[in-house]
Amino acid sequence: MKKLLTCFALSLAAIFVLTACDSRSADSSDITEITFMNFDATPDHEQVLMEMVALFEYENPDIRVNVDMVPFGDYFTRLQTLIAGGNAPDVFELNFENFVDFASRGSLVDLNPFIDADAHFDPSMLNQSAFAAYNLGGQQYGMATSFSNVLTFYNQDLFDAAGLSYPAGNWTWDDVRAAALELTDPENRVWGFFAPVTMNEFFKVAAQNGGAIVDAEGRVVINSPQNVEALTWMVDNVLVYGISPSPADLAGQESGDLFMNGQIAMLNTGVWMFNGFSEAPFAWDIQLEAGNVQQAHHFFSNGLAISADSEAQEAAYRFITFMVSERAAEMRIEHSWQLPIIDDEVILAPYLELDMPASRHVVFEAMDSLVMPPAVHSWSRIQDITNQEFERILLGQTTPQEALDFLQGELEAILTE
Repeated sequence: MKKLLTCFALSLAAIFVLTACDSRSADSSDITEITFMNFDATPDHEQVLMEMVALFEYENPDIRVNVDMVPFGDYFTRLQTLIAGGNAPDVFELNFENFVDFASRGSLVDLNPFIDADAHFDPSMLNQSAFAAYNLGGQQYGMATSFSNVLTFYNQDLFDAAGLSYPAGNWTWDDVRAAALELTDPENRVWGFFAPVTMNEFFKVAAQNGGAIVDAEGRVVINSPQNVEALTWMVDNVLVYGISPSPADLAGQESGDLFMNGQIAMLNTGVWMFNGFSEAPFAWDIQLEAGNVQQAHHFFSNGLAISADSEAQEAAYRFITFMVSERAAEMRIEHSWQLPIIDDEVILAPYLELDMPASRHVVFEAMDSLVMPPAVHSWSRIQDITNQEFERILLGQTTPQEALDFLQGELEAILTE
């Protein structure tokens, strides 16, 4: 495998040039060209993406893939412009948060007919929660290629110094607060716990309490009693118990920086911080997040979709299925490029065998209790409005009940536009 990849490695200066390691080539008249636009490879994984493309082209000499790597900050503006102008790429990357907006506009191809006719691709080899994430109304509008999630990172040295047992997989919110109170040291600016008071955190915490933003019938229920209790728990950790730093305490610093400084004992953050925390001057590990009535964990996923306007949908589908194949999964793990959604213990073993953190298996245990944002349009707009209201709570200008009552009307208006 590595020998083959080395053979086909491309320099970034030769993105559109495939150099085969044998004399095999297809007649140019028989080659189908597709365009592939993505954001996730930039800037750290551009080379490995091109190695994947080279391997795909080697195995599919009748297809050429023209790659367009765009930074995330510019990506969706550019993609929407291309679609509006009738120049959409054949294949493009979507994160789950933006998937519904594109699917609801009719911009994406339903992959079910291709999957049903494909004797080689078996969706059961993929994590089924991740695979289902890009299904809307029974239509498979995309294919998840990678995922990440959020867990509780904890400073073992601080726990040891306080004589406390490490967080357990069955902890509740009460357990977190009790430990955090013991670990908080205001004099030395050490806080026992941190999770941001934002919508991106709130919908998960609400799920941990049996709540939701939108119910199964599509009705907005953001001001439910379960949600008020969840938001009160989040806010009280800052304003009442002082176990979490306030925005003023953070003073523009990232929570990860405070964790690295030994100033946060328990931090809910993403598995993408493994490398960032590898040089921490203390021992640390991870655990499942605590819940109240149940556990719930963030699920972040990037996937690939095919443009409804593509004239090369068959070739585009072959490329998408390659990008979730065993070969692509092995390359992701080898290069520490997020986690593939393939459900194969042998392929995932090298990831689990890495030294830090010791409890890497928890990453996959969290997949049993995934929670995603509601599948609604205008999610980014909803996040902005909600975050502004949550900031007002932390400033003492409103209460959780008042904020969620206000947001109930705002979200109902947005989702009926």
